[in-house]
Amino acid sequence: MPLEAATAESTQQRVLREQVAALYATSLSSTIADTVLAWCLCALFYWQLKNPLVFVWLGLHAIQVARYPRIGAYFRDPDAAQRSAFWAQRQWRELLYYSATWGLAPWLFMPADNLPMTTLLMLIMLGLVSGGVPAVAARWASVLAFVVPMMAGLVSALLWQRDTTHLFLAVCVGIYTGAMLHFAHRQHLLLTASLQMRFEKELLAEQLAQQVAATQRASEDKTRFFAAASHDLRQPLHAIALFGAVIERELHGRTALVHAQRLMSAVHALGTSLDTMLDVSRLDAGVIEPELQDVPLNTVLQALHPSFATRAEERELQLRLRATPVWVRTDPHLLQRLLGNLIENAIKYTARGGVLVVARPRGAQVWIDVVDTGIGIAPEHADRVFDEFYQVDNPGRDRTRGLGIGLSIVRRLSRLPGHPVALRSRPGGGTRFRLTLPLALPRPAPRVRQAVLESVDQLLPARVLLVDDEADITDALSAFLSVCGVACETASDEAGAARALQAAQDTSQPFDALLCDYRLADGADGLAAAQRLRERFDAALPVLLITGETAPERLQRVRDSGIPVLFKPVEPERLLQTLGALTRS
Repeated sequence: MPLEAATAESTQQRVLREQVAALYATSLSSTIADTVLAWCLCALFYWQLKNPLVFVWLGLHAIQVARYPRIGAYFRDPDAAQRSAFWAQRQWRELLYYSATWGLAPWLFMPADNLPMTTLLMLIMLGLVSGGVPAVAARWASVLAFVVPMMAGLVSALLWQRDTTHLFLAVCVGIYTGAMLHFAHRQHLLLTASLQMRFEKELLAEQLAQQVAATQRASEDKTRFFAAASHDLRQPLHAIALFGAVIERELHGRTALVHAQRLMSAVHALGTSLDTMLDVSRLDAGVIEPELQDVPLNTVLQALHPSFATRAEERELQLRLRATPVWVRTDPHLLQRLLGNLIENAIKYTARGGVLVVARPRGAQVWIDVVDTGIGIAPEHADRVFDEFYQVDNPGRDRTRGLGIGLSIVRRLSRLPGHPVALRSRPGGGTRFRLTLPLALPRPAPRVRQAVLESVDQLLPARVLLVDDEADITDALSAFLSVCGVACETASDEAGAARALQAAQDTSQPFDALLCDYRLADGADGLAAAQRLRERFDAALPVLLITGETAPERLQRVRDSGIPVLFKPVEPERLLQTLGALTRS
């Protein structure tokens, strides 16, 4: 069945269910009121007219009232909502019997020679119709069953008298009935339209909720896919990077070194793509939290220039980062990543001219503009360029133009410290991205020593234990650390690591650091294993996790543990720096 037909059918069923519920809602109270009215009417007319036919009509009315259990059964039916059509039909029949019973009253005891009593009966019946129509206006068929037999009985009885007065009264009743039906029909249409609108909106809300849920599931599936694919790719790439570093050192001073350098360049490019996907996973996991502080903007710009100056020169572009005395309130690391992604994107899509980064104070804010003379962005693409994997004019997915995630990360990162990003561009006229940051008051620059990691000589551990179930990884890392003068013993699981640590204690040759993969063989938890080993053998033993995991929930767990972590593929220099920092801590 087409979606539109299914939607319409569902809406009509809901409308009918609500209409039937409205019809039955007042059935008990209206029956009680009608019974009291009938007995009072009969008592009055018998007292005034002494007409025994009053009791005949009262008997017919009692029979009609005795049928109420057929109506009351609606409230005891557990499937009443699904049987709305059945209960609507039963209500219509009962209304028809009820109206016909009242329609017989003028024929049985309306006096021909007593105009006051005739007028009283007529007014009572007109009042009954006027008061009952709103209760049955939900369904037009119920309105007709309630009004027509009763009024037809009254009009026909008046006409039967064949005198001018009764004829006049019959015409008045007929006009009143017509007007009543007209207004009842309009009320019915209004109620039906309001119900249809209500349920159509509810149906749209349900469909929207389903779409949102489907989108969330797709996003979760995408994140899980990234995590699995990234982990599986990082494992061999990590080994390649380490073996490549060993080969680079061994080929130093030889002509073949250029091939090793090209290999490492390719490995670095692939690692950058995987790191980009890792950024997405880390943002999804919520493990990135801004650390706001007052910083001079110049320090951030100076750190960016060396990273992109060479790339700009290779493309024969000018890269200008204007110096500024402005201070801002920001997380310097997040800001550097934000600007780095914007500059990289600008260089990538600029064929001639250059890229300018400039900061301007505006009241209590600072505008940081990244302006290029590139191809520009058409208005219809302005919002979509911030979507994941969306690239303008790259249907062939040219890998030199990246994955199409950079600007998506920019928008996500900008929300963390509260730095909104705005885009202004025109095709062929370049692009300007603007970050808005809060202005900060300048502070005296503290005199601090250069970071230890910037020192040339690093204090590396003499002996480390590596726990990893991948033979290629252990061979590559052992070879690389050996070249760097670090003895490395390996274990494939927690039990092997425990034996190695026990042997080290027995021989008084302790390890200086424990390196462990997050995911070990048979799904074993490397983080938990490292924590247990440290508690068992040496609570002060430095631990470093090296993993290719990008699943958000696991990243959050690593962050909560407080144990330092490196993500595969690890750059050899970064590994040495981290080991040196662990040894000194």
